[in-house]
Amino acid sequence: MHSTEICIAGAGIIGLSLALELHHRGVRVSVLDQGQPLAEASTAAAGMLAAGDPDNPLELRPLSRLSLSLYPDFLDRIESLSGIHVPFHTSTTLQALPSHLAGKIREQDTLAPATLGLMLPQLNAGNHRFVLLAEESLDPRELAGALLAAIRATPIELRPDTAIRGIRSVRSGVEVETSAGMLTALSFVDCTGAWSVTSHLLPHLRVAPRKGQLLAVSLPTDLPLHVVVRTPEIYVVPRTTGPSINRAVIGATVEDAGYDKTVHAGDIARLRSLAAALLPQLAEASEVETWSGLRPATEDRLPILGALRGGPNQGVPDKSIYIATGHYRNGILLAPATAHLLAQILTGETPSVDLGLFSPDRFPTERE
Repeated sequence: MHSTEICIAGAGIIGLSLALELHHRGVRVSVLDQGQPLAEASTAAAGMLAAGDPDNPLELRPLSRLSLSLYPDFLDRIESLSGIHVPFHTSTTLQALPSHLAGKIREQDTLAPATLGLMLPQLNAGNHRFVLLAEESLDPRELAGALLAAIRATPIELRPDTAIRGIRSVRSGVEVETSAGMLTALSFVDCTGAWSVTSHLLPHLRVAPRKGQLLAVSLPTDLPLHVVVRTPEIYVVPRTTGPSINRAVIGATVEDAGYDKTVHAGDIARLRSLAAALLPQLAEASEVETWSGLRPATEDRLPILGALRGGPNQGVPDKSIYIATGHYRNGILLAPATAHLLAQILTGETPSVDLGLFSPDRFPTERE
């Protein structure tokens, strides 16, 4: 029987970031994934660190601010281990105000048409009112490659194609039954996103997949784009360096389609149409790629972070099974903060942000 200190289920951006943080603290870690590392939502995202997105729940702001403050060290650690630099592609976002905020923002706090014209002459603002956000973006595929290389440069045990068949609390911690045999650990952390292991064991912790379809286009020469353009319906995220330079990611649908990742031509055409309404040059831009991903969503659109107080037959003791999932559209943004806070909990520290709003206990069980 194999043993480790911390067993993490899920080798996406959340699971691997947590593994790296725990390794940095001297903890022995094993990461299991039913498929391949970073093959799902982590590399399907557009890569906006959208802490200021007005569509995000207000309760997310302290966690988002913490994560932004941790990002430079997070990327530096990855680079020091992997030798791969992960660049930011943009540093500003033109954000159109959603309807519920349009009447609450003073006219002088929005960008005047003349200012918009100077910043992005190709923009057709229409009835949108825009504000400027200091907000960075990166390419999640570049991040994934560097993060995986960093993990492989450490003693962290990474076990792909390893499905979890059962979790059982024991006096010494947790026994995890996998497709490759039994594993024991002091603690177990569910970072499996839309495939949440513990939400199947505890049905009141509902984590549902929310499908997002996207496309990438080559930017035409008359649209040199260096800022993100985002409205409540659409975003356009340019790639300004590296192998994807002069491309832009356009997204994304939000669908309740279960685990179906089929890309539909009609949905892609609608995304392009919405983007072209803002930036007309995109109407004829050459399509490079289309894809989809599954975001892990909770009922209140907030992540679930912390220890579980119950399990199969209510047999899970305190501080043995944890969950870190439900990041919805902000997994890339929130990875450093999630890793930092969960590592603090797992190593006996007091979390630097109150996690009460994100506790699994906020969801009542069927008996409550």
